[in-house]
Amino acid sequence: MNSAVLRVTGPTILVLAAVIAVAIGLMIGGGAAPRFSNDPGTLVRWGLPFAKLLVNLCGAVMVGTLVLALYGLKAGTKPFNLALNVASAGAAVLTVASGTVAFLTFLSSFNPEVNLGAEFGAQLGRFLLDTELGRAWLITTVLAAGVTLLAFAVRGQGPVIITTILALITLVPMATQGHSGELANHDAAVMSLILHVISAAVWLGGLTMLVIVRPVVPQTSLADLLNRYSTLALVAFIVVAVSGYARALTAIGRWEDLTSPYGLMLLAKIFALLLMGALGALYRRRLIAKAASGGGAFWVFVCVELAFMGIASGAAAALARTAAPADTETVIQTTAAEILNEAPLPPELTLGQWFTAWNPDLLWVLLTAFGVFFYIAGVRRMRRREMSWPVRRTVSWIAAMGLLLWVTSGPIAVYDDYLMSVRLLSLCLLILAIPLLLVGGAPLTLAVNAIHPRNDDTQGIREWLLQVAQSPVKRLALHPVFTAALFAGSLWLIHYTGLLRWSLYDQLGYEWLVTHLLVVGCLFVTSLFRVGGSMPRVPNRWILGTLIVLTLTSTLFAVISMTRSDLMVSEWFGAMGRTWGLTPLQDQFLGGTIALSIGATLAIVTIAVIIRRNQSPTPTPIPASHESYERTPTQ
Repeated sequence: MNSAVLRVTGPTILVLAAVIAVAIGLMIGGGAAPRFSNDPGTLVRWGLPFAKLLVNLCGAVMVGTLVLALYGLKAGTKPFNLALNVASAGAAVLTVASGTVAFLTFLSSFNPEVNLGAEFGAQLGRFLLDTELGRAWLITTVLAAGVTLLAFAVRGQGPVIITTILALITLVPMATQGHSGELANHDAAVMSLILHVISAAVWLGGLTMLVIVRPVVPQTSLADLLNRYSTLALVAFIVVAVSGYARALTAIGRWEDLTSPYGLMLLAKIFALLLMGALGALYRRRLIAKAASGGGAFWVFVCVELAFMGIASGAAAALARTAAPADTETVIQTTAAEILNEAPLPPELTLGQWFTAWNPDLLWVLLTAFGVFFYIAGVRRMRRREMSWPVRRTVSWIAAMGLLLWVTSGPIAVYDDYLMSVRLLSLCLLILAIPLLLVGGAPLTLAVNAIHPRNDDTQGIREWLLQVAQSPVKRLALHPVFTAALFAGSLWLIHYTGLLRWSLYDQLGYEWLVTHLLVVGCLFVTSLFRVGGSMPRVPNRWILGTLIVLTLTSTLFAVISMTRSDLMVSEWFGAMGRTWGLTPLQDQFLGGTIALSIGATLAIVTIAVIIRRNQSPTPTPIPASHESYERTPTQ
């Protein structure tokens, strides 16, 4: 297929399929049907879902283009610059579309009389600033405008990484909304939607970028670009499928619900996604090499896949205006726990609950599963090259992934919203125990040795890791005094500012907290147990003094938690209405006792670090160039 024809045909097929799908979906589900009262009018009823469709498509173009440009193209080249221009254009349309959705949502929710008067403007302002739904679309609009400017203005690798992160964040506010259009506060629904929207954007946007930049990509580089997109698309497909299934569980309560209008549209979306997965597997195995040599069959399959992507996007936009069967069932919240946490109070925490309680957090379920899979794949690749890898490191990594899954999706995840003692136990494991196991697995060393280096001046995972390893910022980030201060500061700031409250009331706050604790813990452990020759050398007396101060600080934190006469976040932990277990203050005392384990562990770590630094030879640095790749021994 001719490149110029493909550049026009591909996006046209995508948009037409999406428009037709959303129109059919609205007619089937009644999403644009007139209301019995306070009907906002035909323009609003039909305009809102089509505006949301435009948001979905442009958000995908913005994110997918930036991600694939970073992962598959060389900075400063014509294809890379074209990709940034496409991302900027997608973000610009997203800005307008998001503002339109915000305005139409306001009209749909309140049905005010549209005029240029001050009262109408004040009502619109209160909607955008004082309601969660309004703030979500306002934030999306503002962030999309920022991405528009950055993607147009920057061209360097570093600034584009920042722009890509901002683009990913732009999709989060709109992803926190349920398919019914209300803000989905249920934790499982929130995370499944966020992962679903972001992964679908990478998949769809990346494929759209391939079609647009194909004419300017050298024929010799096309196969590499297609293979890199195929890898991203495979991971995105897995996340889309798993997150979509999780979302369906929260929307469909019974098998009979699949025959409802919502269920039929959901089945259509699932069917389209499965076909796209099958097409992706087909051209990944058989057609990429032919496409690189000029074969047209691959690009025909790309157009077919874009058509099914349009159907899935249109179905998603129609679902956003259709009430899910589970949403139509009235759930009366009668207890304080149900009002605060939108879930019934769990049973008493007995010995059996430590082994059977389960509340999966989809984000960490996927991350731990991918973590184990890619680590084992890396070890197998090392063995195929006859390069040894210590079994103890593999055991340490798998144990870390298992413990992380247990903390984020097991009994601790079930009870840490109700018991301060369990919340502090989670803190201890996330900031110290799990990082010790993660660093013991040496994943970065494995990645640098196992991942094939690139020879076309593009930046892959291995190249990014090497850049970080050689960055001067690393010397500060891994200085033991700095990491110890960060460790101690995290303990106090989280529990004596609004961060702990944020992690309780907002699922995004909880995800931030888990990520922050893991990062701080890994930096701290890495700074003590040096794994690279480029690490800063610090005299043992400084290490010893720092660890002693940190141990005392952590112990003081635990003692204060034990002896406090008031309750941390009292309106939460003191209002759950538990009839089992210790009183909230007694439970907080128990939590402080558990936090003492941080000080005890740090004391043991102090001894281990001093012994290691006195006995260990200078470690081998991470390989610094492609040339050292084949001959660098594993550590």
